Amino acid sequence: MQSQNRIAFKEWGAVCAALEQGTQSVIVRKGGIHEGEAGFRVEHDEFWMFPTRFHQGAEQLQPGKSSLLNHPLAQEPASGKLNLALYSVVEAVLELKDPSQLTFLQKLQVLNEETIQQRFEYKNPGLFVLLVRIFRLEHPFEVDQESRYAGCHSWVELSQDFDTVNLKPVLNPEQFLEAQQAFQEIVARSQ
Repeated sequence: MQSQNRIAFKEWGAVCAALEQGTQSVIVRKGGIHEGEAGFRVEHDEFWMFPTRFHQGAEQLQPGKSSLLNHPLAQEPASGKLNLALYSVVEAVLELKDPSQLTFLQKLQVLNEETIQQRFEYKNPGLFVLLVRIFRLEHPFEVDQESRYAGCHSWVELSQDFDTVNLKPVLNPEQFLEAQQAFQEIVARSQ
């Protein structure tokens, strides 16, 4: 793991809450409207999670998951601030091109089938699924929001590097092994 990092990845606060709780170990990504012609690409294998609140709602989550919207990561922080509490290390990446594989994602993440389907179909059919190992800080870094962070793009370069030395894994090795095995089942079915 890098000792410092300034790269952040924008994701719905509710998904960040699920990652922090250990109920989700994948990120399902299509990309924002400003990703460019090529669309989303996994440009970094380690990054801070940048919780966003735009476009997320209870109707886009699986039944019983709407309580994630009440989690601090899913709520707006103090005006003009951003809290960096979660750090991700990408362990594997799968690009799904077959819509029949989408049903297997349901047990790995909190978005409902309709939301996953919409993401899959947006522009060119397909989705990236990133298996991530999540780490958290006991005391988040409070970062000033900057106008350059705004917009529908996945990657953000923060104004400075932030230390990763005090991070603790969300899942223990046995729990993460279970997440890896579930991810590998999808990989095997997609080949």
